[in-house]
Amino acid sequence: MVCKCGSRSTSRDSVTGSLYCSNCCTILDSVILDAQLGGLNGPTGTYVQIGYSGTGSYSYKDKKIFQAKSLIHEYTLSLNITDSESKITSLISQITEGEFGLGDWFHVLIGASCYIVMRRDNRFFLPAEEVADVIKCDVYELGRMIARVVKFLNLNLPELSIAGLFERQLNNSMMRLENVDWEKKERMMKQGIFLVNCAVKWFLTTGRRPLPLVAAVMALVAELNGVEGFKIEDIAKDLHAVVATCKLRYKELLEALVKVAQVLPWGKDVTVKNVVKYAPFVIRYMEMKSMEEPGGGERGESIDLDDVVSECLRKVEVYGNVEDYIEGDSQYFEGQGDRSGFPRVLNDNDIDNLKLSHESLSLIYTKFSNEVDEDRLKGQGGKVGRRKNRAIELLDYQDWWSGKSELSKKLLLKQILEKEIGLDMMPPSFIAGCVAKERRRERINAAKVRINKIMYPSSTGSEGSDNHCSSEVVGAGKKRKRRKVCEIDWEDFLIETLLLHGVKEEDIEKGHYKALLGLHVFNSGVN
Repeated sequence: MVCKCGSRSTSRDSVTGSLYCSNCCTILDSVILDAQLGGLNGPTGTYVQIGYSGTGSYSYKDKKIFQAKSLIHEYTLSLNITDSESKITSLISQITEGEFGLGDWFHVLIGASCYIVMRRDNRFFLPAEEVADVIKCDVYELGRMIARVVKFLNLNLPELSIAGLFERQLNNSMMRLENVDWEKKERMMKQGIFLVNCAVKWFLTTGRRPLPLVAAVMALVAELNGVEGFKIEDIAKDLHAVVATCKLRYKELLEALVKVAQVLPWGKDVTVKNVVKYAPFVIRYMEMKSMEEPGGGERGESIDLDDVVSECLRKVEVYGNVEDYIEGDSQYFEGQGDRSGFPRVLNDNDIDNLKLSHESLSLIYTKFSNEVDEDRLKGQGGKVGRRKNRAIELLDYQDWWSGKSELSKKLLLKQILEKEIGLDMMPPSFIAGCVAKERRRERINAAKVRINKIMYPSSTGSEGSDNHCSSEVVGAGKKRKRRKVCEIDWEDFLIETLLLHGVKEEDIEKGHYKALLGLHVFNSGVN
């Protein structure tokens, strides 16, 4: 310490304990913590006391608990779950035995406790990605802390509800849109939950994060109902999901709808590019299939499209030549009739006697709508205007969505898998894993051939080929071509190294190269 006179030599007074300059005998006031009134036997100072830090009467433990609870309140306020703050605090107190804590680990513990409490109480599904974004930590680190807390407290959390996640995210998104009425919101909610449950049955969420699928379903439902402001990029940003992954899930969802449409008479015309146009009828077909009894009967009331087709057949003469329509639609009816092979439709009794399947009803209605659109584009005189107005009236009159299926509700996984929706699929992640495993098997065989050729050159015959050929897609769009690639890359070198170190081929097929290298090559697991 430097005195005003510039001297660094100090001494301590034997009576008061104060430091003074040895050169000029000036008491150094900067190190005086408290004035001792009455000598050594005087009262204790008010600023520095034994066992306490800071001002006032807060001890270190009290201050730590106060700061921890303030941090809990801050995070619960950011996550909009302040009503569960007391449960979260109690859970953290139980884990830390009332000590709480400070530091980066305590932030992660708060996030894990928030996630566990909301999922345990079935309030709503709180995404781990959202929690990790609020507490500024990695989602994998948060997941490890959640697993540790669940194991430590021996908790049994309820099943994860992706439909509940969709419901929460749609409600949050709808708060920004003022032009959407309540009925459309409820219809979008049921349609979205229905599609989410169908995606779960198609295993589109198996081994994957659920948020990208939720974003894809929200984008599709908004497009079907004509609601603007639901771009998949904006939805992915709100859900803290990767945009590319959300678009991939959207494509997989459309591909699944295309596969469902193949069982319908007009299914061959449905592709990924135009499936959104046919999606209402495909979803209607899936909804009817889900309401069928195991014996084949249908629960509930008759199909809504029945009234539409009946109306079309009764008033078909209003829109043009009756024989043209009868000849075009006669293939979908059973029974004897007139020269067109179609029973005469004159009244309601004749309509009720028609034997129409669900697929035929959907086909007739779709064909009628398409012909109206074609005639409108061609501009065929006065008849076009009359048919156009009638088509709009029919489309407004009948809604393709009924919302009576049980899949429109939040169900357990076992209940979802028991439903029939017209399509059963293998998990895409499982199929991709099988393809990758087969590809690695080919690389292993090629690596063994190269090793044998080097180790035993004389015994290598004409069959021994060290060329490993694989196909890859070149280009984009419709002009995509496949070319053969016969080159050795880094993966081939890794496989050769592992084989030379005696690693089993079954382990190499799994593709965990980094772990195998550390275990067998670099011996990272050996002390």
